[in-house]
Amino acid sequence: MNFFKRVMNIFSLKNSLSALGIEAKLSEQMSAALSEWDRLYREKDGLSLASAIASETARLTTIEFKSEISGSGRAAFLEKQYKDFIANIRNITELACAKGGVVLKPYMADGSIKVSCIQAENFIPTEFNSSGDIVGAAFLDRHFSGGKVYTRIEQHGFDGDAYIIRNFAFVGDNASSLGRAVSLQDVPAWRDIEPYVAMAGIKKPLFVYFKMPMANCIDTNSPLGVSVFARVASLIGDAEAQYKRLLWEFESGERALYVDEAAMHRDSSGECVVPDRRLYRLLNSGDDTLFEDWTPTLRDESIINGLNEILRRIEFNSGLAYGTLSNVLNIDRTAEEIRVSKQRSYAHVCDIQDALRTALTALVDAMNTITDLYCLAEDGQYGISFEFDDSIVADRKTEFEEKLRLCQEGIIEPWEVRAWYFGEDEETAKKRSCMSAHAPQKENAGGKV
Repeated sequence: MNFFKRVMNIFSLKNSLSALGIEAKLSEQMSAALSEWDRLYREKDGLSLASAIASETARLTTIEFKSEISGSGRAAFLEKQYKDFIANIRNITELACAKGGVVLKPYMADGSIKVSCIQAENFIPTEFNSSGDIVGAAFLDRHFSGGKVYTRIEQHGFDGDAYIIRNFAFVGDNASSLGRAVSLQDVPAWRDIEPYVAMAGIKKPLFVYFKMPMANCIDTNSPLGVSVFARVASLIGDAEAQYKRLLWEFESGERALYVDEAAMHRDSSGECVVPDRRLYRLLNSGDDTLFEDWTPTLRDESIINGLNEILRRIEFNSGLAYGTLSNVLNIDRTAEEIRVSKQRSYAHVCDIQDALRTALTALVDAMNTITDLYCLAEDGQYGISFEFDDSIVADRKTEFEEKLRLCQEGIIEPWEVRAWYFGEDEETAKKRSCMSAHAPQKENAGGKV
């Protein structure tokens, strides 16, 4: 029922947007998929595989992540705002992984720039360009007060050479519909928001869509992103069912002692007094058997093996390496199979890192535009740098061994190995490589060392 209500909320919103003259570019398939991904991600019973997949993918993507803006006074101002935002980048990446993408929307507040992370269920695309990028969208902001639900719809889009932002406010008795239209002035939190703003000279939207880089397997005509577990939703259900079988196997197979009622004490009402109802089971055998042990043989190994195989299929279809969710020790796999699965995971993570880099670069560009609009800092150039943990997106040990072999065969120079391994520039690497080559060698009784 909750799933049905969430789908109906999106349909209701689309109809309300249509009444406002806003065309929503969101198919019924994507609406239903967004609700299903949200349900799976929020599921906390059982294995919670959906949230585990999203969390681990985000962790691999952002581990040791560093990014900063530098170059001028303008860059210093942007860096201060940007630093506050990326402090929470792993959580934001996890939400994007779970729901196919999130919108990052900067805005001015009290002389500084804040960034809102708008989840997939709270925005609807209204316009795409020829490259499939979102250039128009409607965003939801909900406020609960006095038993009422206040909803603000903020629309962004281009009208000719002008960038238009429109705001609408509604109030209703529940979250299943928008309710009736009200003025922004009726809601204290929104009194400072203009209902209509037109800006000239804006070339790009003042929001950024951080999208998962996988192809859309739900609606192949939609440019929207899909969840990292979009291809394993049914397998997640299979894994949960198998896990319940395992729990039932242990519960139903608990050892017990069947005791004839004649061997038990009785209370004042004549009822048998059972010391531990989990251990003792009463029976009325009618013969001389007062006690009988029950210790069944558990089938846990076969059930666990079945669960492990399902988890491996989930890992394969969601871009994770074998052993992330499953137990690789329980399955006979070659080292080559494990290596290939890790390489597949590295490539998957690298694609998401590229998408994150693109989104953050566009975000800083939007922040810079807002800085210009409100004259928040002096003019100046800026540059943005990114650093990801190489050990996540590359098999560093294998790559080192390969470079060392190429060096020994004279294909590459020693300084090139140093530059790659230590992150040194060419001049420094050549200098230190030369110093190592001419360093005095020590001798011991066995010869040179």
